[in-house]
Amino acid sequence: MYRYDEFDERLVRERVAQFASQVARRIDGSLTDAEFLPLRLKNGLYLQLHSYMLRIAVPYGTLHARQLRQLARIADEYDRGYGHFTTRTNLQFNWSKLKDVPTVLGLLADVEMHCIQTSGNCIRNVTADHFAGVAHDEIEDPRPIAELIRQWSTLHPEFEWLGRKFKIAVSGATHDRAVVKSHDLGVRIVRDPASGETGYEILVGGGLGRTPFAAKVLREFLPREDLLAYLEAVLRVYNLEGRRDNKFKARLKILVHELGIEALRALVEEEFAHIDKARVNADPQEQARIAAYFAPPAYEDLPEVSRKLEDAQIRDPELARFVEHNLFRHKKRGYTAVTISLKPIGGTPGDITSEQMRAVADLAEKYSFDELRVTHAQNLVLPNVKLDDVAEVYEALKAHDLATANIGRITDIISCPGLDYCSLATARSIPIAQVLSHHFADPEKQKQIGEVSIKISGCINACGHHHVGNIGILGLEKKGVESYQITVGGDPSENYALGELLGPGVPAEYVPEAVDKVVSVYLAERQQGETFIETYRRIGLAPFKAAFKEIADVAA
Repeated sequence: MYRYDEFDERLVRERVAQFASQVARRIDGSLTDAEFLPLRLKNGLYLQLHSYMLRIAVPYGTLHARQLRQLARIADEYDRGYGHFTTRTNLQFNWSKLKDVPTVLGLLADVEMHCIQTSGNCIRNVTADHFAGVAHDEIEDPRPIAELIRQWSTLHPEFEWLGRKFKIAVSGATHDRAVVKSHDLGVRIVRDPASGETGYEILVGGGLGRTPFAAKVLREFLPREDLLAYLEAVLRVYNLEGRRDNKFKARLKILVHELGIEALRALVEEEFAHIDKARVNADPQEQARIAAYFAPPAYEDLPEVSRKLEDAQIRDPELARFVEHNLFRHKKRGYTAVTISLKPIGGTPGDITSEQMRAVADLAEKYSFDELRVTHAQNLVLPNVKLDDVAEVYEALKAHDLATANIGRITDIISCPGLDYCSLATARSIPIAQVLSHHFADPEKQKQIGEVSIKISGCINACGHHHVGNIGILGLEKKGVESYQITVGGDPSENYALGELLGPGVPAEYVPEAVDKVVSVYLAERQQGETFIETYRRIGLAPFKAAFKEIADVAA
């Protein structure tokens, strides 16, 4: 993991002191609420329905055990004993008191964490593949590049006041687990077929929300030494050409849509040609310094198969189910990455108590070289667990209600906080997720259905990624009543697709039955070995739409 140098430490401490002064002036009335608004947003502080919410950055989803333990302390002493992991791999505390925020920021700084640029019209928290560095299908670990981008973008004087928020994701594997096509800017590590050298494919103009678009390829291959200069060229063009007269049209995706990718490419390449690359691009020694922090840990030389784990699975069918669903193939023989579901049946997706934080921190220290990851699907990962230790890890997780074996299954639901917390929401999300979780709780039913994703948003801002769910649910207000639209066919992977609408929205009580109808079509129509998305692509929208209409007609 990256460790702060003296510059990082000073920058974060100065930011804490600066915001403490701003908070004091807001409390004594020297700053009005309107004046305080842009200042607090720059420090990740929102005013939600019931209280302030503090959003903490987890760059590229990587956490140290001591950091998670500090978050547990903050949850207990300055919140209500829990936190919420988001689809941007941030952690949110939903019940922050304004007077306590400077103290909390100081505690975060003690463990090399902060809230800088987790909000506001700036470059947001950089995300990456949650299996970065351990994935068997990885071309190269993307975390050093993600860290380089974090350093370059943090308080960048030219891009601190963009037209709208700007999101970047980095992927280094053949399978996209970072949802790069949903981002303003995506960086994919690729190998040049001619030279064999690694470089970057640059994608731009992705985004969800009220006008969803898939990112388009801007550069098929960018030499690695030119990364920062090229990103600077993209941001400069967006900053100059993007709309500022209408916040709904201010995202890069709208500029790409209105100009066209060819015209945008011409502008970026012209800007790139004039940039002083030697000034902007990172020094090779600095890149090497950063990369050294992500060197592989001291793995042992282990057998490919763990007889100990195999025997334990024979004795415990629940452990066997956990191994089947929650383990990911590691690049190092004898190891695995263990995904910890934050989706217990009937729970709030992404929520974790302070007690659970401490339990996971203990497991990371004992079994995973002190490290864990946050996924955009609102789960956690222990990235470096010996196969021989999996049964012990499972038992410890089970003792803290963290051993739900549902990763990639229909109850592994992504959900935004919705109208229970968010001032922007128009409908509830969490209760819908909880009801569906109970509805499909039977492990045998989940096994029969197989791999399918449900993603829920409580408004058109799409924080729940509903557009790219195999089954997407969008909650809206309609004539004073919460109404839920359902889409099918979304896919966040390298086969990226936006879901298609089945029909008019239905009231909350009809959502489980509507989802049942969709799943029933899949089960009736699928061929041997097909996943939900594969069946959908083969048979099309019509059968799902016809089945949904039965429910919509009754609801109407």
